Amino acid sequence: MTPEARDIRRAILRVAHASGHGHVPTCFSVVESLLATYDVLRHDPANPHWPDRDLFVLSKGHAALGYYCVLAQRGYFPLDEVFAFGAHGSRFGCHADRFKVPGVEASTGSLGHGIGLAAGMALAARIAGTDRRVVTLIGDGESNEGTVWEAVMVAVDRGLDNLAIIYDHNKSQTRCLMIPNPGERFAAFGCAVAEVDGHDRAALAAALREPATAPKVIVADTRKGWGCRALVDEMFAWHRRSPTAGELAELLEDLDAWAV
Repeated sequence: MTPEARDIRRAILRVAHASGHGHVPTCFSVVESLLATYDVLRHDPANPHWPDRDLFVLSKGHAALGYYCVLAQRGYFPLDEVFAFGAHGSRFGCHADRFKVPGVEASTGSLGHGIGLAAGMALAARIAGTDRRVVTLIGDGESNEGTVWEAVMVAVDRGLDNLAIIYDHNKSQTRCLMIPNPGERFAAFGCAVAEVDGHDRAALAAALREPATAPKVIVADTRKGWGCRALVDEMFAWHRRSPTAGELAELLEDLDAWAV
């Protein structure tokens, strides 16, 4: 784990404790995917509405806290402001709002819909004749939704090679409909597929940069809660919990001891 990724996870834990909110394990599983995305995308924190920027859509909107911490690290706003996460009147809601948070391109949270928005953005960029790229991050549990596969069919039919889909394969769907071999399924729909270690930021960035002639899907093999043993071992118990003061201290110690 890189120092930057560890710092993001520390921030997630501290904000979750202070706010009483946060899907901590799912936020942990996407840290490297988010960092790699912003390593690759054209964007300008000083000008979030720059017309030539690339676009990112967090389809699995319940990972908003992790998204906020990465945007803060990239300079869109101070991290201190994120400690208002989930509070009455805060712009940092438990699902991100594009009208309130700089850098957020789509208001998401109703699972299965962000990928459709991203496909529409990619199609609009194609029609406008621009070279803008669109990246969306979807969850494996979210992919039980039929809208995910409908959006993929549209993207393939329209030849949207400017669209990249990161599939967070953190095994969270083990209590619902299993999707074995997701890479094979996306390939069968006509996507260009790469499968990488979802906690390897450099590998993720390289896959995002790789040219494709079809919509790209990066199957990111991750572990829910990666970075803290307690979160990995009890990912369902921690799904919607925030840590107490004692648990926060233990989780931070666990994070600092994580050897990978």
